[in-house]
Amino acid sequence: MRVLRAGEHKRMPWKNGGGVTTEIAVSPSGAGIDDFDWRISMASVPASGPFSTFAGIDRVLAVLDGAMILTIGAKEPIFIDVASPPIAFAGDAETVAEVKLPVTDLNIMVRRGRFAARVTRLDRSSLVADSAVTFLLICSTAEIADGEPLSLDDVIHMERGDALTFRRRPENAWLIELDAV
Repeated sequence: MRVLRAGEHKRMPWKNGGGVTTEIAVSPSGAGIDDFDWRISMASVPASGPFSTFAGIDRVLAVLDGAMILTIGAKEPIFIDVASPPIAFAGDAETVAEVKLPVTDLNIMVRRGRFAARVTRLDRSSLVADSAVTFLLICSTAEIADGEPLSLDDVIHMERGDALTFRRRPENAWLIELDAV
């Protein structure tokens, strides 16, 4: 288990050039936006506009701050905010965001047919990683039981079987589980 500090996350332009994303982790290590197996990032979405398209990629998106309406392909628009569950959709579907309040989102992308992703809010103060790769995004301050302090946007990277206990459950944390298919 290791902590990926927020200050060490990689900032890069969106694929479509419309903004900036913060890459938290990618596999294989050093992969670019066209050759990853999975990728975890956060993005600021200050204005309405199209999402970047990613052929052969499945996405899971959660809103960490703000609110927007997503239109994914020909489906009915979906309102999503901090209280909404994560939304799963095909990365190659034309997707447009209508920003109601500036958004910060959590974006998980997996290569279709190679990996699957589950994203949920952490609702307990301890965790044993069941997935091949598990990440925990901390969106508040927290402290692991052994005393290690965590700050906003720090991420804990766990492998299957790793155990973690917090002094008290973080107020806002997201569990990201990735498995090969």
